[in-house]
Amino acid sequence: MSSSPLNRVAIIGSPRKHHPPPPGIHNTISVSFSDIPGLTAALKKHAIQFLIITLSVTAPPSTHSNIVTAASAAGVSYVMPNVYSGDIYDEALRQEDLHSGGAYARCLEVQETGNSAYIALCCGFWFEWSLALGEACFGIDIKNRRVVFFDDGRTRITTSTWPQCGRAVAGLLALPEEEIAKRFANKPLFVGSFSVSQREMVDAVHRVLGTGDGDWEVRYEDSKERYQKGAMYTRTFFPNGGGDFETSRGLHNEVVGLQKEDLDEAVKRAVEMVERGWTPGDGYEDVAVN
Repeated sequence: MSSSPLNRVAIIGSPRKHHPPPPGIHNTISVSFSDIPGLTAALKKHAIQFLIITLSVTAPPSTHSNIVTAASAAGVSYVMPNVYSGDIYDEALRQEDLHSGGAYARCLEVQETGNSAYIALCCGFWFEWSLALGEACFGIDIKNRRVVFFDDGRTRITTSTWPQCGRAVAGLLALPEEEIAKRFANKPLFVGSFSVSQREMVDAVHRVLGTGDGDWEVRYEDSKERYQKGAMYTRTFFPNGGGDFETSRGLHNEVVGLQKEDLDEAVKRAVEMVERGWTPGDGYEDVAVN
């Protein structure tokens, strides 16, 4: 994003966090997220017009609210709230998947606070993250060569790689300001890398590893029964359950200049993450590609 036409990029972080900034970004601002006047002053000082919020799932809800309040007070034009979700317009998903409802509420919080418009990045599940984390997510355990297919394993969902999400935001910010306002103010930005089924994911894993179903433990489970047991990822895999928003909503990939990605290359990155013992706390810097 630092190479986009909107090249004045800053990172605002808590003083308690000490992660190094990504390459090419030198402007970092340290301020407590509980200090609304301090946040407001920092946003005003640096003339921030597009604010992207990325928070841990363990962050208190008040953190997001404080940032949104400060952004509105500072006159920030656009806020990308902490969403990174599937179809936030799907009412059934908002009620049932334990994420979309809160994601949509964070969008409305921006809109209703007053001076900022939200643009929600609706990208589906993060592909490498979900594939590398194992059976609890996509049902695929690369390390132990196990897969549980939900229903017949052929329901497609829309999902995005981390690099694709970054390119989507950079492409958005490269658009003329008038087009951003017309197309995306208080609306989702729907993007995706793949609309893909578990079966297609496993086939790609086999191509990367040189394995076949005979080398793996393969099981099948009813998606609704699995969901009732508390496997929340499974809700998105319900047949006609809203997970394939490329089909139901369409994507803005072409609008923001995204190219088609290679499934096997993305799977290879996830396999490499598993092989080196990656965990979510390790960060993402070794995953991103150009």
